[in-house]
Amino acid sequence: MKLLITGGLGFVGRHLSAQLLAAGHQVTAVGRNPAPAMILNENFSYIAADTTREGNWQEFVRGFDAVINLAGQSIFKRWNDRYKQLMYDSRVLTTRHLVAAIPENKKVVFLSTSAVGYYGNRQDDILVESEPGSDDFLGILARDWEAEAMKAEKKGARVAVMRFGIVLGNGGGAFAMMKPAFKLFLGGPLGNGGQWFPWIHLTDLVGATQFLLENESCSGPFNFCAPEPVRNRDLATAFGHVLTRPSILPVPAAMVRFILGELGDVLMASSRVVPERLKQAGFSFRFPDVTSALLDLVNR
Repeated sequence: MKLLITGGLGFVGRHLSAQLLAAGHQVTAVGRNPAPAMILNENFSYIAADTTREGNWQEFVRGFDAVINLAGQSIFKRWNDRYKQLMYDSRVLTTRHLVAAIPENKKVVFLSTSAVGYYGNRQDDILVESEPGSDDFLGILARDWEAEAMKAEKKGARVAVMRFGIVLGNGGGAFAMMKPAFKLFLGGPLGNGGQWFPWIHLTDLVGATQFLLENESCSGPFNFCAPEPVRNRDLATAFGHVLTRPSILPVPAAMVRFILGELGDVLMASSRVVPERLKQAGFSFRFPDVTSALLDLVNR
């Protein structure tokens, strides 16, 4: 297949691009960096473009069998009104422009990212894909993001929305942020540690994306998180175990909120998300539990 991947050289995108190239697909990545570190493969190409704006880059979309939309500014920064708008536009406007560029009545597969922030702070509720979304900032962002993606169905595309949990992988994301603190004996749970932490190993995220790409019966929303969610305190315990470091120093909730602002509230929220539809479709997780996932990352 000929695949277009927005954000195809980012933290998740680079691993996904490499996996799909190894599977024999042709991959074109789209990103804002005019001169990124490329993937050296004869079936890989790159387009530099600001996808939040309409432009000539949209003409390329017509030539692809599938579009995988990973674009979006990182949420792991202190938020202000300007940065929240960047987070919103990088997701919603990019998706809108991609859908506008998909030709009518062509059998295109459109896989678009969303996030488990869709559900908001739900304490101990078990959250499957049919649960309603929240009305906080991330909930509204995810709702609008998904609504733009689903418009591609009216053009005849098969659309699947991937609600990412916190991605654990080497080279970026939450693992790269947490590992130094534990190495310095400063790791521990956030607040009382009772909040549920929806996570997924990068290998399983890439595998689940390829699974949706190749299975024509899969459409609609899918929770991209491990089948065994953990509380934050249990994640800290597992992290300390695999790094042979203590994990008993809690970070006070007030400090998290003071340092990170609104993002701190998100990290203190509880979302017990489970991948019901991926399991029903037959996807098999390589790393269903957090200890095996962290051991794999530490040993690589």
